[in-house]
Amino acid sequence: MSKRAVLEVIALGVEDAVAAQAGGADRLELVTDMAADGLTPPVETVAAIRAAVDIDLRVMLRLADGFAAGDLDRLTRTAREMRGAGADEFVLGFLDTDGGLDLAAVERVVAALDGCRWTFHRAIDRAADRDALRKQMDGMAGLDTYLTAGSAAGVDDGLSTLLAEAARSGEPGYEQGILVGGGLRLDHVPGLVAAGIDAFHIGGAARPEGWDGPVSAEAVAEWRGVLDGVS
Repeated sequence: MSKRAVLEVIALGVEDAVAAQAGGADRLELVTDMAADGLTPPVETVAAIRAAVDIDLRVMLRLADGFAAGDLDRLTRTAREMRGAGADEFVLGFLDTDGGLDLAAVERVVAALDGCRWTFHRAIDRAADRDALRKQMDGMAGLDTYLTAGSAAGVDDGLSTLLAEAARSGEPGYEQGILVGGGLRLDHVPGLVAAGIDAFHIGGAARPEGWDGPVSAEAVAEWRGVLDGVS
């Protein structure tokens, strides 16, 4: 496969962003509060990171832990503020209490993005029916990526699902790219690349000191080297 694999790294601030870019990241996911699995960062942080690096940024639109949309007025207002700060790519995804897609909430937020590209995040790994969710999302404006481990428990458990979904690439609901993240390790990469997956997402793997420490350019560079070696 000649296309360079995409490496996306979670960044909490400018220091993370600069280190990730130096290590060879192609894109950043901007969040805050990893204790809640990543919430929308302050607009000032987004503006500062946008000024500090020149790689693509995807900004999380998620106001509280869990996968309910919550206050949609606030969420759409936040999306517009982020666009004003220079954000032009986003991450979102909402489920109802039964684990079904909250289509109305997604549509409302996507309307505020006005055509920007975005990722449906790991809410898909908590969905009652992944296939139904994907088919409901078919044709959604701007949606180009699903961030998934294949399972709520992580890539080890979700590997067979990831491979099966990659094999369906191009079918209705499966045109979007798969961005693998959630318990992803370097030893998973060769098999995923062989299956045609070409985008990888890391958070803790880029932080040797854990979430209290910064992104390490060296750790990112190790992933970059492995991806370049197998893709």
